[in-house]
Amino acid sequence: MTSIDDLFKKPSLPNNKRKFDAQKDPNELYKSIKLNGKGDARSHGQVTLEEEAGEDDGIAGPELPPDIDIEVPEDEEGRFFGGGITNNTAEVLDFIDEQEQDSSVKQEKVDSAWVRRLALNFERRISKNAELRAKFEGEPQKFMGSEADLDSDIKALSILSEHSNLYEEFAKLGCVSSLVSLLSHENTDIAIDAIEIISELTDDDVEAEEAQWDVLVDAMLEADLLDLLFQNISRLNENNDSDRSGVYHVLGVLENLSSRPSIAELIGSKTAIISWLVSRARKAEAVVSQNRQYAAEVLAILLQSSAVNRTKFVEMDGMDAFLQLLSAYRKRDPSKGTEEEEYVENLFDCVTCSVDDQQGKEKFLEAEGVELCLIMLKEGKMSRPRALRLLDHALGGLDGAACCEKLVDAAGLKTIFAMFMKKHDNEATEHLLGILASMLRSLPGDSAPRIRLLAKFVEKDYEKTARLFQLRREYASRLAPVDQAIKSESAGLGDAEMEERKDEWLSRRLDAGLFSLQAADTCLAWLVAEDDGAKAKIQNLLADRDESLHDIRRTLQDQFDDLRASSGDGDTTLMDMLETLIKFL
Repeated sequence: MTSIDDLFKKPSLPNNKRKFDAQKDPNELYKSIKLNGKGDARSHGQVTLEEEAGEDDGIAGPELPPDIDIEVPEDEEGRFFGGGITNNTAEVLDFIDEQEQDSSVKQEKVDSAWVRRLALNFERRISKNAELRAKFEGEPQKFMGSEADLDSDIKALSILSEHSNLYEEFAKLGCVSSLVSLLSHENTDIAIDAIEIISELTDDDVEAEEAQWDVLVDAMLEADLLDLLFQNISRLNENNDSDRSGVYHVLGVLENLSSRPSIAELIGSKTAIISWLVSRARKAEAVVSQNRQYAAEVLAILLQSSAVNRTKFVEMDGMDAFLQLLSAYRKRDPSKGTEEEEYVENLFDCVTCSVDDQQGKEKFLEAEGVELCLIMLKEGKMSRPRALRLLDHALGGLDGAACCEKLVDAAGLKTIFAMFMKKHDNEATEHLLGILASMLRSLPGDSAPRIRLLAKFVEKDYEKTARLFQLRREYASRLAPVDQAIKSESAGLGDAEMEERKDEWLSRRLDAGLFSLQAADTCLAWLVAEDDGAKAKIQNLLADRDESLHDIRRTLQDQFDDLRASSGDGDTTLMDMLETLIKFL
């Protein structure tokens, strides 16, 4: 028995297959004439064998020289020496001109009435196809026509992406549920078309208001969209071009839905999609494919959006698996501008956001992530800045002490300080300062790792301390004009206006290096508190420009005030640390 999938997917189709035979309207006829190099509307640029045999070669082509006396028949239709077109062609062009000038020919208005007509026709197509499939289950040629009509109607829904104001009406009519139900259609080509349309309707590029997008997506979720998406990526075979495209569109829908964090968490908690994404990202390929890269990208988005998803990722040993994948790039760089380069970026993103949680840090230590990052810092190229960022996240936070100790035990201080003494871009410098600040904060007092860290700042006549102060001065000089501009802008503004612009001003200060200045001053404050020699060195450096420890104290006080003003959401441990350091200054 012939399967419907074979009929739709095989390149060579049986002669009895129903094909689209669109009625030729004047526009299409005109296009065919334009494409016809012969300019003959009747022959369509083709010559039959009979015509070719009976045609006198002597009367075709340009005019013969005058000394050859051959009579050329009169060209009644003017094909060669007339106006360049036949009478039939001229009639077609005249008809098109009349239609363009006829004001009565208007485009169909896309409104609520149009949506209702579309919905009614769409539902009829679905019902007819289901009826014929049930009636002629073993004779696909008898329901193939309805399948083609349904396929055409699905694609016609694309126009809704240009009229997002009709999303609510479309959902109320029940069409969203019907569209989603097609994901379970026996013909995967129909399911893939439905997935592609859902991807278009939910895409970020659609100019839809949040309420309009929410109405549409909520209706899709109620129709069990997430489970049906998982069923499709499980049944599609990527060795087939059409199915591979279907998987890509499924990933596109998941990316679109993840723009709402609550849905991203729902994807991780209610389906096995995260497990599939991890497996797909790990699947070995000679050349990293687009779908493998996209799977890693969607996974990174889901992990960044939800702590629940990160926990699930870590529990399925995703941390260990992805560090193994990254280990292949500790010395080797992927080719620039390829899917593989983006793939590696996505792997780093997945691991980096996962180490922000305690469970992720523990798994990172177990999988020897600190050691791998140190190798990349010494020997890697493309992986070096990503590994530095990963270490910064792993060592940070309340639970970063174990990672800090591991870095010291793995002889990482030499690597970190060797980088610290060199000039880097702002991002790398920010991560280096973050790592040092985390170690000074988290390493236990009087412990061997902490003593080794402090010794690094003392050795060689406090050269690391001087370098730290130099960075502090650079970032302070960058921030000063921004602060002055903000002060001028805020003059005369009311409380409401200042509150409204608060986020904008903070963003400008962060761009100027606020975080790096805070990290540098925190490190300097720790050195002042713990080593008298370092304190004297810092005071001497400050005195060069008539500055004092009060300048460092002011930075920490501003940070403390911002944390206290954050409606109780601030890190209380960090606030306690800052309060203690301020007293030493």
